[in-house]
Amino acid sequence: MPPRRRGASGFRGVRVRPSGRFYAEIRAGGIRLTLGTYNTPELSARAYDAAVWRFRRPRRDMNFLDVESLEEAEFLAPPPCLVDDEDRRRHRQVQRRIAIAEHDEELMRQWRAQFPNDVDNTDAFFAILRAQRRSNRRHRRAVATFELENPNTTWTENDPRWDDIWTDTTSDDE
Repeated sequence: MPPRRRGASGFRGVRVRPSGRFYAEIRAGGIRLTLGTYNTPELSARAYDAAVWRFRRPRRDMNFLDVESLEEAEFLAPPPCLVDDEDRRRHRQVQRRIAIAEHDEELMRQWRAQFPNDVDNTDAFFAILRAQRRSNRRHRRAVATFELENPNTTWTENDPRWDDIWTDTTSDDE
């Protein structure tokens, strides 16, 4: 039998966090008890169903009616995702790195706006560098081809310069 859908998350007792994760909660005696945070709404709904069994609520309050006992509900309910000090440290580290990257991007944007000639000079520098590398590859290939056709070559059979015959002279990625 399919689960009964409720609310925005689709299940009773399950809410969506701004991060996109889901947390389960149940109200007992006017108090809201948080049952944990989970990656999917189905896992949160299973945790809610286990709490419904523990509080001896009627079956109509459950999300999944296929559960026959408290033991089965607890077996199907996942343990909550606990946030420990290591998770917090890792989160702070990631946030610092993101802030640094965003700050660097902002500084680069300001630099490009303030010094457009430097940006043009940088592009021209790398264009000249690519042309020099391409010319160098063409020269090495021409020398290797000449040595191949020369019967009196001074190159040995295992000379690594022979590999220059197969050098690609059209690409810029060297």
